Amino acid sequence: MKKVILIPDSFKGTMSSSEICSIMRDVILQHYPNCEVISIPVADGGEGSVDAFLEALGGERIKLRVNGPYPGEEIDSYYGMLPGNIAVIEMAAAAALPMVEGRKDPSKTTTFGVGQLMLDALDKGAKKIILGLGGSCTNDGAAGLAAACGVSFFNLKGERFIPVGGTLGEVEKVDADTMDPRFKNVPIITMCDIDNPFYGPEGAAAIYGPQKGADESMVAMLDENMKHFAEVLKRDLKTDVQAIPGSGAAGGMGGGVAAYFGSELQMGIETVLDTVHFDTLLDGADYVYTGEGKIDGQSLRGKVVIGVARKASKKKVKTIAFVGDIGDSVEGAYDEGVTGIFSINRVAVPYKEARGRARNDLALTVDNLLRFQKAVSAR
Repeated sequence: MKKVILIPDSFKGTMSSSEICSIMRDVILQHYPNCEVISIPVADGGEGSVDAFLEALGGERIKLRVNGPYPGEEIDSYYGMLPGNIAVIEMAAAAALPMVEGRKDPSKTTTFGVGQLMLDALDKGAKKIILGLGGSCTNDGAAGLAAACGVSFFNLKGERFIPVGGTLGEVEKVDADTMDPRFKNVPIITMCDIDNPFYGPEGAAAIYGPQKGADESMVAMLDENMKHFAEVLKRDLKTDVQAIPGSGAAGGMGGGVAAYFGSELQMGIETVLDTVHFDTLLDGADYVYTGEGKIDGQSLRGKVVIGVARKASKKKVKTIAFVGDIGDSVEGAYDEGVTGIFSINRVAVPYKEARGRARNDLALTVDNLLRFQKAVSAR
């Protein structure tokens, strides 16, 4: 075995993608000391995405002070600048749920700081921005982000203001012509792995509002505001955000960035594969090792394992998936290019016990497979 690509998702609550890559790499080199091992930690858009991209591609972690989740409160934040002047920004760096622990209120929180990160990236020469959504404490339809970037919001009196979740219903006009003109020449790719609409029973407020601190009456208010805001965006920016799958992600940020910037909402794994030039890396590879905490029928919608296998199969590279649990209806994974699926759970124990064993069990499972591969290839 001369070349292997490692590109696993994290095992949520157990092992990070970087940890999994490190464990796999160590085992592979024990069996094949001269093997070229390429590690690509997977970022899903949430917290840790910047570091995952930097680890995979190199670059610089840029620190700065920005507005935090509440207006007027500054925090220490960061983003990544990859080779080629590609900026990676995770909204969790300025508007994450843990930042408001003990004082959650999605009617008052803002994404303004995320916009400040984007502006600084432009100042540093960014030619492309990857924006990761996930773990937000906001429900402002990315209005704060847009305001930081120069978009103007007006109320019924013609007064300019910066809307938050509780005041989106007061927006009567949106003017994107006042946006920083540099954004016209910088593509923005938004990593979004959910398909919730902007508003309604499956929308941003109804599904994610409660975990951000909204009670039943606040959820109803936020949802009504989102519906009103969507109508204004449709009229003024000619974008029907409600019709965009994933527009409800991160408190409506998915729809907001599509409306203000014309941003493309893309599955996280697709963004990762494009950014690391996965098609080129596949040249000469013997195997791709991937994985996720659980594989089941839902994984076929385009999660990490399937996204990787689809690309690898086109280059006729075999994909091996290491997972925690194997659920029902996974047969379709083989049709998508997965060669084999192996559970790392070596003994039947409850999850709490399995977590403690996971790192060693992963190493032993990879070791077992490599022993088999060597035996077969020696025949």
